[in-house]
Amino acid sequence: MPGTLGGGNWSGASFNPLLGYLFVNVSEVGAIGYMKPHPRGSPEAYVRASKWGGYARFWDDHHYPCQQPPWGDLNAVDLNTGEIVWKVPLGVVDELEAKGIPKTGVPSLGGSIATAGGLVSIAGTDDRRFRAFDARTGKELWVTKLESNGHATPMTYLGKKTKRQQHSCRPPATVLL
Repeated sequence: MPGTLGGGNWSGASFNPLLGYLFVNVSEVGAIGYMKPHPRGSPEAYVRASKWGGYARFWDDHHYPCQQPPWGDLNAVDLNTGEIVWKVPLGVVDELEAKGIPKTGVPSLGGSIATAGGLVSIAGTDDRRFRAFDARTGKELWVTKLESNGHATPMTYLGKKTKRQQHSCRPPATVLL
């Protein structure tokens, strides 16, 4: 733990210089496998393997991870101390939430963006949601459903008239993902 779909991913992190916090979304999904030696003289000494293939996920027939949630979270790390200031489950599984199992967290591939206004926005989860969190506390302030997963990092820009960083909690049509 984490497996091949676990930990921080290619999507990177975001930073709030006023707080000194680095925001990192992580997937907490295990895998089953081992390192198989390649023949002598191969470019790589080992390759990941299992009886289920190289990316053997540790999940059930519904593709729910076979481990305790959360299966994904958003973390705020204080870069001055190295401590995790807050950690919240990131994402939901609608079918499980309907059964009374909320905030399981889900794997994510798109990163977050931190704004000067104290928000952390992210749409990288596998649950088709775009969210905004309070950068200081991790409290989810806003969430909306998207038409599909937003596996990319949100964008911010300077307003043409205001010359200030724009961040909006409007429907996703106004936000480029």
